[in-house]
Amino acid sequence: MASDNTAHFERVEKLAKDPERVRRNFWIKFKRVAAKLPFAEELLAAYYCAFDRETPRHVQAALLAAIAYFVLPFDFVPDMLPVLGFTDDAAVLATTIRMVASHITPEHREAAHAALTRGLEDQDV
Repeated sequence: MASDNTAHFERVEKLAKDPERVRRNFWIKFKRVAAKLPFAEELLAAYYCAFDRETPRHVQAALLAAIAYFVLPFDFVPDMLPVLGFTDDAAVLATTIRMVASHITPEHREAAHAALTRGLEDQDV
């Protein structure tokens, strides 16, 4: 029988294997919480890198897993907690970005910045 922690990672792994579901759920959650995220632009850059066809598959897999962790409503630290809610998401994302940083291009970062600048209403859900 899986422990709660193991079960959580199993849900992340399952979701990460369904990129279209990650894409759809990402925008739903991101629009809802973007104003609270100090790492919003980095998360968007990672998202654009993960869905870039030029990104190597192993990098896409790592980024999709980090994004899936962000998307899932069940975290080790619940997202609704003020200040602490997104610390686990930020840690997972920061670790993943550090591992694949050379693949997140200036174009991914520019797309993230542009999306935040123009507002999120235009983004696909």
